[in-house]
Amino acid sequence: MRRLVIALVVIILLGAALFALTRPQPLAVVVHEVGRGKVEATLANTRAGTVEACQRTKLSTIMGGRIEYLGVKEGDRVEKGQLLMKLWNDDQQAQANLAQTQIALAARRSDEACIAAANAESEAKRQADLRARGFVSPSKEEAARTEAAVRRAACNTSKADVAQAEAKLKATRVEQGRVSLYAPFAGTVAKIVGELGEYSTPSPPGVPTPPAIDLIDDSCLYVKAPMDEVDAPKIAAGQPVRITLDALPGQSLPGKVRRVAPYVSAVEKQARTVDIEVDFEKPEQAAKLLVGYSADVEIILAGRDKVLRIPTAALQEGGQVLVLKDGTLEARPVKTGLSNWEYAEVLDGLQEGEQIVTSLERAGVKAGVKAVADSAAK
Repeated sequence: MRRLVIALVVIILLGAALFALTRPQPLAVVVHEVGRGKVEATLANTRAGTVEACQRTKLSTIMGGRIEYLGVKEGDRVEKGQLLMKLWNDDQQAQANLAQTQIALAARRSDEACIAAANAESEAKRQADLRARGFVSPSKEEAARTEAAVRRAACNTSKADVAQAEAKLKATRVEQGRVSLYAPFAGTVAKIVGELGEYSTPSPPGVPTPPAIDLIDDSCLYVKAPMDEVDAPKIAAGQPVRITLDALPGQSLPGKVRRVAPYVSAVEKQARTVDIEVDFEKPEQAAKLLVGYSADVEIILAGRDKVLRIPTAALQEGGQVLVLKDGTLEARPVKTGLSNWEYAEVLDGLQEGEQIVTSLERAGVKAGVKAVADSAAK
């Protein structure tokens, strides 16, 4: 009997040890404590946006020719109206000199004709006085009046010749403008295509030829970004925006939506977007940015402070979360409000301080499973 009791005790101990060794261990999961904070409803661009200049022009001469004068270098600051580049135009200059000479000649001839007209008019008046006193015949008076009218007509014609010569000079200067480039606004020369003595060719219709001078006004910058067409109806001018740039890691600059494009861009058949333009709320913060920087925008549609919130990644399909309660995972439906990619507002279904699972991608994580909080993930 004693041996039998000892054998039973040994069997029971072995069974308990075997059970302890083979029973399933609680699953380690990463949890997040439900708390309060700020939640915003936001929209983000689908592809990287770009920092653009408010004014930018790519200048080319109307005519082709050899570069005779290049008054700027890349990176130079220029003033409005400053001459940037001029092509060889000695032939046009010669025409301008000829036109100026013709103006001077026409002006002298006009003076001569008008002096003669004034003398003829004085003579016609004198003949009229003599005719009234009976000293000359009517025919001689008539001849004097006719001569005065002819001289006055010649004077007027000579004045028209002066105006014609001046118009010819203006036309010549217009032709000279076809080979010269002037700054349409104050800015910075971004790029120059061509060197002194090289031939510059304007862009023919339909042929993308690089411009001679790329001029930008970097004193005024904005961000242009593509937004998904589905989000376009929610976007309006004046909405606040957060701007982030790869060139300024860890910083966000405030801005406002300035314009929403009135059409959809189909860059790719399956990626239709609407371009928006965003102004920097504090332009001085953008003063050192370069045109062409990549930028991301986050449009803030609405926001609430000190609301119950959970990580958006903890939400499962159907609006459920897994709650770790008394060592077991429990499925809990929740009602959410505002949300973004980071947080979702909880309107109903959870209490502050409860622990919800965020490591949903781990194998075996489901309702009813025994689990413990993964301390290594804290």
